[in-house]
Order: sequence, then structure tokens, then C-alpha cells
Amino acid sequence: MPEHVTILGDGAMATVCSILLIQGGHAVTMWGAFEESIERLQQNREQARLLPGARIPPNVHLTANDAECFRGSTMILSAIPTQFMRSVWKRLKPFVPAGVAIVSVAKGIENESLLRPTQVIADVLGGIQMADATKGPVCAWPLVALSGPNIAAELARYLPASAVAASSDQVSARKVQEAFTTQWFRVYTNPDAIGVELAGATKNVIAIAAGMLDGLSAGNNVKAALVTRGLVEITRLGMAMGALESTFTGLAGLGDLMTTCVSPEGRNRTVGEQIGKGKKLADVLAKMDNVAEGVPTTKAVVELARRYNVEMPITQAVYEILFDGKDCIHALTDLMTRDPKPESSWG
Repeated sequence: MPEHVTILGDGAMATVCSILLIQGGHAVTMWGAFEESIERLQQNREQARLLPGARIPPNVHLTANDAECFRGSTMILSAIPTQFMRSVWKRLKPFVPAGVAIVSVAKGIENESLLRPTQVIADVLGGIQMADATKGPVCAWPLVALSGPNIAAELARYLPASAVAASSDQVSARKVQEAFTTQWFRVYTNPDAIGVELAGATKNVIAIAAGMLDGLSAGNNVKAALVTRGLVEITRLGMAMGALESTFTGLAGLGDLMTTCVSPEGRNRTVGEQIGKGKKLADVLAKMDNVAEGVPTTKAVVELARRYNVEMPITQAVYEILFDGKDCIHALTDLMTRDPKPESSWG
């Protein structure tokens, strides 16, 4: 059954989601927080700054009107970067229609609260069990995380890809699966929203490290080791927080990690590469149009590792390089000279 989807956000991922949904025969309204941004898109429909060449379909309704954007909505897609989600959802809360499924495509952890994207939404709308946030959001709106190896620039070129719709509410997960599936975009369902969202957030940290190795011209051998050991520490944290181990070997885990660590179009890998070449973090971020969610997420993941008493040496090294000014080569040397251990899932 065709949906009427309101997309919150007017960036690169919002654009490719609008293309997917229109291809699937659904009605789409795209909301942007700033009128001037929406007006530019209305003029030529091209996402020229963030996704050159990608055009928003002509039948997508563009608006900056908070109340109007939800008119007729049967599903809401949140394409807002994690660190800005709370303020946007607080602004829009009075207008959100009751009971419609809400889908998040953000990949990060909120710094202040250490909540995952769907948890932030639940917290704003009301109902999250803050005493035990790892159990997932308890909310009057069905919440689904849509994640996977989905580089926006490739999706905009209609290249084939897959994703995972994750929710404890399998009816809503299947509804999202049906809405987003096309002949070039395949969606699977997964009941492990904790694992899918944690994987999407933490892989960005490892991607920054992979970019640093590229910037150092350290070679493919060490990069393969980094990705492998990065997956180990991501899984270790996820299981400590109640996620399923199998999620981290799937599309939202290993699949997304591989893509983000090797794609030249990946924002987080690019940030790491520039730092590996000797650039300062502030200078790198100042020249970027898109948000590199892995940078703030690094702080949140280090704090989660501390709270759950989980060893994450790669993540800790990225943190020290980004925020303590540690030299990349020194950090790599420290990782390579750690005490020898047997290779096991938790070594």
C-alpha cells in the first residue's frame, strides 16, 4: 500500500530517500529547517552542494512549514544528523501525528545523553525508560532504524544496495521494508535495533582510523587488521549493551564497516585521511559541507566503553588523536606494540 512519507531534513540522505520512495510509488514531503535552503531546492531541484548531480524528483513536495509538512503523513523519516536531532524534534513535536511509524537513518550517539537516534526521538516525544535505556525506546510511536552500507552518492546514481530495517516492532519493520524496497534497493528486517544503531555509529569511528592509515600510506595489510579488530571491539561494546552478536556480522555491522572504511566518498574516512596527512581537525571540518558524525560520536563511544567497562583500544586511539593532539604514527605504534594476545572474539 502506498505511503505518504514526510522526510525531515533536506541533505544528501534525505534526497536519496526521496528518490527511493518516489520510485516505489509513494507520496513524499521533504521538510527543511531553513526556508532559504528549501527555496534554493525549489528553484532547480538539484542537491548541488551536498550531492552534485542528484535531483529531487519533481513530485516531492518541499516545505519549511512545521505544521504543513505532516499533512497526510503515514510515515516519518528522520534524516537529521544525531547531534541536531533533539532540537529538531522538540521544534516539531506539537505537529507530529499520533501513531505513525518513525524511521531514523542517522548514524551516531548523542554526546550529552549517550542515547541512540531512535532513543533521542522517543525521549523527546515521551516514554523512554531512562533508567535502563539499553532496553530500547518505549514510545507511542513505532520506531525503526534503517541502516546499512549506503553511500549516498552511490544511491543517487541508482547503484544497487541493501539495508536493514530494525525494530522490536516487526510489523513496523516490515512496513518500512515494503516502503523502501525497489529493484535496486533491497531491505531486510532485524529485531535488534540496539545492535543496528550501535553498529552504524561505531563504524564511523573505525572509518576515521582507516582514513588515518590511508593518509599515512600505511598499506592494506594494516588496514585489513584495523577493520577486523575494529569489528571485534564494536561487537564487544554492542553485546555488553544488550545487542545480538550476529547483527555485527551482517549488513549493518560488517557490511557498513567495510564500505565506510574503503569508499573514497565516505565522510569519516576522508576526515581521517586528512588528519593522517597532517591536517588539523578544525581545519578539516571547516572545509566540509556534510557532517562527519564519527567525530562527535568518538567522544560518546569512549564514554560508553568506560561505563560498560569494555576495552576499545582503536576507538581510544582515535579519541586521543582527534581531541588530545596525539600524533598518528605514535598512536599506530602504541597499538602495534600492545601486549601480545591470542586471537579470539574478546582478545
